[in-house]
Amino acid sequence: MAVKKFVTGCFKDEEVLFPAVKKTRRAGYKIHDVFTPFPIHGLDKAMGLRDTSLHTAGFIYGISGTATAVGFITWALTIDWRLNFGGKPFFSLPAWIPITFELTVLFAAVGMVLTFCYLCQLAPFVRKDHFNPRSTDDTFVMALECTDKTNDGEAVSFLQGLGAEEVKVEYRETGWWIGRYDSEKKRFEKTGEAAAAQS
Repeated sequence: MAVKKFVTGCFKDEEVLFPAVKKTRRAGYKIHDVFTPFPIHGLDKAMGLRDTSLHTAGFIYGISGTATAVGFITWALTIDWRLNFGGKPFFSLPAWIPITFELTVLFAAVGMVLTFCYLCQLAPFVRKDHFNPRSTDDTFVMALECTDKTNDGEAVSFLQGLGAEEVKVEYRETGWWIGRYDSEKKRFEKTGEAAAAQS
């Protein structure tokens, strides 16, 4: 996994963070992510993130559930094991609506949850680096990803001018791993020291 350099700044208030994100984008800095203790309405648009495609995935999963239900019931009751239910036709679609609806909801719900967890890299066994543990409590953290053209000192001064506190340069892994934090800490520290020495 690649270790990248970031400039992180902590904000105490969302009213300070929100305009800071807009000014950071206008200044041309690459925002890696913004970590907040609670959702902030409109922050995704301020960061320039596109709309999610999760609803499209949900539609595809739902259609798959509908097709699975209708296809299996059709095969079972019209081809494989025909049963005469009080003289009804073998292909009795209105009677299949409840189970078709339930399977549509099941496929859509389970599929969207798994897709969301995959996209956000969420699982009990998945570990990722945290820029600041207090981002789950009372701190808003903005992480700028450093590129070849990024000047660390200018980026630090820029965030401080926007009202950020605890602005610092950090080396973090952008990916995820399976395991424990303490077992990975020493390996990460060695990798971060090597990356700092190269720069």
